[in-house]
Amino acid sequence: MSEMITADLVDLDLSADSKEAAARALAERMVALGRVTDLDGFLADVAAREAQMPTGLDGGIGIPHCRSEHVTEPTLAFGRSAAGIDFGAADGPADLVFLIAAPAGADDAHLTILSSLARQLMNAEFTDALRAAADADAAAALIRGEEPDGTGGVPEGAEDSVDSVAVPAAATAGAATGSPDVGAEEGSQNGTDDGPRNGTDDGPAERGRPFRVVAVTSCPTGIAHTYMAAESLEKAGREAGVEVVVETQGSAGFTRLDPAVIEAADGVIFAHDVPVRDKDRFAGKPTVDTGVKAAINRPGELLDEVRGKAARGEVTAAGAAGAAGTDGASGTTPVERGGKPGEGYGTKLRVWLMSGVSYMVPFVAAGGLLIALGFAIGGYEINKAPSVMDHFVWSQADSWAALLFQVGGVAFAFLVPVLAGYIAYGMADRPGLVPGFVGGSIALTVNAGFLGGLAAGLISGAVVMAIQRVRIPAALRGIMPVVVIPLISSAVVGFLMFVVIGKPIASAQKAMTDWLSGLSGANAVLLGALLGLMMCFDLGGPVNKVAYAFATAGIAVADPSDSAMKIMAAVMAAGMVPPLAMALATTVRGKLFNAAERENGKAAWVLGASFISEGAIPFAAADPLRVIPSSMVGGALTGALSMAFGATLRAPHGGIFVVPLIGNPLLYLVAIAAGVCVTTALVIVLKGLRKPAPGAVAQGPGGTDPSAPSPEAKQPVAA
Repeated sequence: MSEMITADLVDLDLSADSKEAAARALAERMVALGRVTDLDGFLADVAAREAQMPTGLDGGIGIPHCRSEHVTEPTLAFGRSAAGIDFGAADGPADLVFLIAAPAGADDAHLTILSSLARQLMNAEFTDALRAAADADAAAALIRGEEPDGTGGVPEGAEDSVDSVAVPAAATAGAATGSPDVGAEEGSQNGTDDGPRNGTDDGPAERGRPFRVVAVTSCPTGIAHTYMAAESLEKAGREAGVEVVVETQGSAGFTRLDPAVIEAADGVIFAHDVPVRDKDRFAGKPTVDTGVKAAINRPGELLDEVRGKAARGEVTAAGAAGAAGTDGASGTTPVERGGKPGEGYGTKLRVWLMSGVSYMVPFVAAGGLLIALGFAIGGYEINKAPSVMDHFVWSQADSWAALLFQVGGVAFAFLVPVLAGYIAYGMADRPGLVPGFVGGSIALTVNAGFLGGLAAGLISGAVVMAIQRVRIPAALRGIMPVVVIPLISSAVVGFLMFVVIGKPIASAQKAMTDWLSGLSGANAVLLGALLGLMMCFDLGGPVNKVAYAFATAGIAVADPSDSAMKIMAAVMAAGMVPPLAMALATTVRGKLFNAAERENGKAAWVLGASFISEGAIPFAAADPLRVIPSSMVGGALTGALSMAFGATLRAPHGGIFVVPLIGNPLLYLVAIAAGVCVTTALVIVLKGLRKPAPGAVAQGPGGTDPSAPSPEAKQPVAA
């Protein structure tokens, strides 16, 4: 490949008086060398990136950058300004300006090299050497990491500071061979040079080893700030005696931190301007969440902050690192393309399906509750009301009820397309969205319903992944994600859904619906017990999500059947049991629980009443062999009783707050109370068979009630 920077791309007397003028002056040099094909188009892309977040950094550095279809190859231009140019840094103008231009389809090797440069900008010796460089050749050589010819004006010792900017051998080899593993080079930059990396020493920091921090950095473009933040954190860690290992989620992809390293960490720092991917991996740790520039400008403060949180015991709740889902389970963040390396197909399939369900759930909650409110205000005939566009009277309750019902119906119409789209997204990342949504919409068109959406999502993801395996000429890479992949994948998925599998799936969906509608008596009770077991098995995990998705799919129509509403009622009732039971148990027999669990029990009252099953996770994490089986017994009883009592529910969520919308509400509450009492009794009995938990009242020194468990006691994750 060509050198990313040459003397022709260096201006040591940059006379621009604004960041726009500076970008234009450096970009003109790129145009002169044929590296940029459209000056104005490229500058528009630079300005768009600058609008997302200023690119000025403390220390007199400006680093405008972008990915653009007008760039032919990765290029770097450097300018040095005597007067300084304002790039939005807090400490004033920048005298060193780096303009980074990356093609829209830049390969991982090029981006790895750019990330190395970004890291070197955190090195004071490197920037001092650039300020002292006597000519353009010396500055270009210094940035490339080469030994300057002659004196070059480079201070003694500066050469060593820029060695890592040179092309890594692995990246060069990968670029030459076309190996798909070139992105792995990034993994070698994620850690520091000192301290163990295998995570085998999992003792607390107080036992003589350094404090350990894992971090994730990411920025909108994923070229510069991502890696500069990583370097800044690692450097501050070395100065403070803290082990810092960083996962850079940049444009070159990312290598996941070893789970053992995360497990051994004492704290977590998220420095990001785009969502952190698979955030739930870091749950249960003291966490600092901030923007990427904070890690660049004040890394020491972030390290102090996370150490302070660790000292105070402030941790994120297990399963709550991602956004909470409305199904009583934490939502999952978008997953890495194709799943994690080394996972079996079954595990990947579960992650893909959970991704789709998690994104679908907010539509279920919003649409379902709006429809339920419409029925509550206007009665069950509201579904026959005319469109509110044609008839709406401000003073009539029926008009407002019709409005709520019809808006909820529109939200419900997105369920299957969103499910399919985000299953495909979980498999193939953003390119999977278009065929996934198209396939999900076709599933609705051919009446394939929920099962059709599942099939459409999986097929869409598989088709996109297959297309992405085809080697594409460099000239076409820029249009692949925008034109080629959506076009081909949508056509393939549309053909399969309309012509091949849509009708068989629709028949299967109808047969299953008819079978459920015919359940009565003992069969319905057994179904309620099974759904209750599933809801309480993993408290928001994949089994819980399957049961919840099954129930919500049944009521995701304008006029759900009686059996579908009974299933929804049984599922919500069973999901409320575990947290309410744990709250009751900590109230009745607090001696069996440590101080942290007793505090969690107070929050569990509200969480359980709201149908948020996460309220029981801290208890299940600390004592799974007693809590989970007890919860399953109580959940099964509640589900069975709810079905036996004939309770119905049109709303997909809400807990006790939607009791007025429940058919047979008093018996429904009796079913919940019965399950809660049984689970509470079982937990108390099972816990009473062992010694009280460390830090419990009975274990306090001298018979006193300690305010917190002993330092040696392992604590459950706080909610």
